[in-house]
Amino acid sequence: MKGVVIAGTRSGVGKTVATLATIHAFEQDGLTVQPAKAGPDFIDPSHHAVVAGRPSRTLDVWLEGVDGVRRNYYRADADRCVVEGVMGLYDGDASSTAAVAEALDLPVVLVVDAAAGMESVAATALGFERYAAAAGRDIDVVGVLAQRAHGGRHAAGIRDALPDGLAYFGRIPPDDDLSIPDRHLGLHMGTEAPVDDDALDAAAAEIRIDRLRDVARAPPQPDPNPSLPPTGAHVAVARDDAFAFWYPATLDRLRERATVTTFAPTAGDDLPDCDGVYLPGGYPERHADTLAESPALATLADRANEGLPVLGECGGLMVLSRSLTTADGETHAMADVLPADVRMHDRYRALDHVELRARRDTLTASMGDRRRGHEFHYSSAAVDDDARFAFDVVRGEGIDGDHDGLTAHRTLGTYCHVHPESGAFDAFLDAL
Repeated sequence: MKGVVIAGTRSGVGKTVATLATIHAFEQDGLTVQPAKAGPDFIDPSHHAVVAGRPSRTLDVWLEGVDGVRRNYYRADADRCVVEGVMGLYDGDASSTAAVAEALDLPVVLVVDAAAGMESVAATALGFERYAAAAGRDIDVVGVLAQRAHGGRHAAGIRDALPDGLAYFGRIPPDDDLSIPDRHLGLHMGTEAPVDDDALDAAAAEIRIDRLRDVARAPPQPDPNPSLPPTGAHVAVARDDAFAFWYPATLDRLRERATVTTFAPTAGDDLPDCDGVYLPGGYPERHADTLAESPALATLADRANEGLPVLGECGGLMVLSRSLTTADGETHAMADVLPADVRMHDRYRALDHVELRARRDTLTASMGDRRRGHEFHYSSAAVDDDARFAFDVVRGEGIDGDHDGLTAHRTLGTYCHVHPESGAFDAFLDAL
């Protein structure tokens, strides 16, 4: 599966729209497309999925390692893969767009804001291309997608100014219908605010898909993942608008080793009969009143108190707590499994890659094991003085700065999201 990386000069330059237009252009060219996202994002991939009709893969070197990124890339089967970058090309740590492009040896198409530039667009692209060599990085910047560029003389000026070795891959027209509204945690989800179809058609028509088709290449093959036996367990996974932040690879891994049933607490679903529960992150604060009345929370509380293994990440942690107070000051009762009260804030409280070290044997790790993950949340949790934690925080914020993984019975709630390549979900399945 050959691929390209759509990178930006900075955050907010329009990578997501450029990625959607590129996916659509490949599809109009008769090719099947697998979308992917560099970094631990749940929201941009939801827009990819709407356009491509399949889940978008998360490619994060910090979370997965180089072989894990390659394995995740090759989990899909398509004609082309389009990888959207994160922030600017070189910004970030081990999970920068540049790091992902290096891990996969994919060509980089640079999205440059051309609204008020022409030759300067070419100069910017040349600087990004030369910086790789100066910094000793093996990054292949192959050309430019001109964001917010007009047609005619404007587009021709950008194209003609590009030096040899940097191709012009087209433009994304300035169009308000290509904008995506945002809120806390990022853009609206793809199912809530999809890009206008006609505007996307027009943008895709401006992309030189013949040139993109020619520059795409296939990454190196990964080392195989160790094969683990099925567990025979039955896992219930919450999936609805309140629990929308999950990696496709996580469900893949759970389904490879267990029977998975999904349920929607905000739609009135009760908790299915199961051997374990996974509550992913999402927007429980936007559905707190509905969740407070959900039969699933009452059943979850009863089963958790009886010792049913329950894993909650971020939004899942919030729902497992005693109460959730929204940003407007309304407090709603939650499942009351974990000894914490959660409050939303107007600004984010944590945004980072994290590393945790297990203080004791727990659902996702044995004592001393390390788990890498990511946290991004606008809430804080006030925990009881005698609360028990599963992890020391080696890097990141956790629940109280030093610890993450609030535990009670056989329930574990973390602010940290982990990827299945960490081994956490295999440990969870083996504990059922």
